Amino acid sequence: MYRSILSLALVAGPLGLAGCVESPPPTQVIVEPSATQQSQVDPSRLASPAPPPPAHSELVPPPPQGASNVAWQPGHWRYTGQIANPWVWQQGVYVQVPPGQTVWTPGRWVNRPGTGWVWVEGHWA
Repeated sequence: MYRSILSLALVAGPLGLAGCVESPPPTQVIVEPSATQQSQVDPSRLASPAPPPPAHSELVPPPPQGASNVAWQPGHWRYTGQIANPWVWQQGVYVQVPPGQTVWTPGRWVNRPGTGWVWVEGHWA
């Protein structure tokens, strides 16, 4: 009987003491996007609290040499969401007209109540 009690004490003792050991507090990890990740945010998905600045005047250059069936898409403002530089101008470009499409509807900034100003991409029709 003495051996049974001693065996039980030897097994249960360390197990009982395991609950008495103070464990370190849980570690809190806060992950913040790096500057690179922040700059990769898709500006077309951001809503601006204010309308964009007035559009730039663009001199439309002649189409690239040898290009056929291209159309000029005018430049527009992109909202970055960055405090230091919230708006950047995206230059206009020539693009290939998709087969069967004839009309380009330009993108535009739209004020959506409760959301702010959002960019609606242009599209072919």
